[in-house]
Amino acid sequence: MPNVMQLLPMLEPDEMVYVQGLIKDMSDTQAQQFAAVYMSRRKDTTMVLVATVIGFFGVAGIQRFLTNQTGMGLLYLFTLGFCFIGTIIDLVNFRSIALEYNVGVAQQSAALVRSVA
Repeated sequence: MPNVMQLLPMLEPDEMVYVQGLIKDMSDTQAQQFAAVYMSRRKDTTMVLVATVIGFFGVAGIQRFLTNQTGMGLLYLFTLGFCFIGTIIDLVNFRSIALEYNVGVAQQSAALVRSVA
């Protein structure tokens, strides 16, 4: 069983638990391929936080565009982040926004690696 700490040491704890569950049945080669694909696509929580702060002081919704939530991004853009309230909520919940995005990316990456093998 591949060790997620060795393959992806920079993951957040919740993300690490989820990824470990995904790769537990993979061979070492598949796990390494998964790690390469996943790392190229995932969003770091710090990047999401920075985008949210930029959205608070500049263009609202950047964090939503960054995490492929185009509809919410447009809504934030045209409503100034729901009059800043939505952006403030996103400042508090930036980790969950990043985790939600990264879980989807992990599922897609795992499916891609399994389909190639």
